[in-house]
Amino acid sequence: MSDPLPREIRCVLVPVGNLRLLLPNATIAEVITQSKPEPVADAPDWLLGRIAWRGWRVPLVSFTKLAGTEEGDAELSVRVAVLKALGGNPRLPFIAVLTQGFPRLTTLNAELIIPTHDGSALPPGVRAHVLVRDDVAMIPDLEWLEAELLGLLDDADLAAPTESGESVEVSEPFDAED
Repeated sequence: MSDPLPREIRCVLVPVGNLRLLLPNATIAEVITQSKPEPVADAPDWLLGRIAWRGWRVPLVSFTKLAGTEEGDAELSVRVAVLKALGGNPRLPFIAVLTQGFPRLTTLNAELIIPTHDGSALPPGVRAHVLVRDDVAMIPDLEWLEAELLGLLDDADLAAPTESGESVEVSEPFDAED
């Protein structure tokens, strides 16, 4: 007999532009200060480049550019949320997303997530539009994003350990105050 699904899930609302990304808490590896990305040749405008993080070269994505949403307040402090990639590809274990402000930890259940999709085509990288309490949020399609990045980046451009061979395993989920 399998375990029942949990009634509540710890999630993170990550501010991107005027919206939030809704992600499971365990997806967030770390939130860091933005550093200047290393450019990627012939990349779409939503792929800002690669950043160095814990010995890895991690692709940095602007979700607002990818999904065609408003950029938000440029005065807000810009940070980067490093996400654990879901596909298990050792060449792309992490994806970084540009954020504004700090992610907010929340506990949700099915009743607190209200779909708001009107039936029109969703933008690339978006699995769903939802209302979470008073926040308009997007559930990103991380599998699609990972596949796109693998298609855009060749082996030299993918996240790779530093020359020292250092790698990092992040097992602790992001934790912040609610």
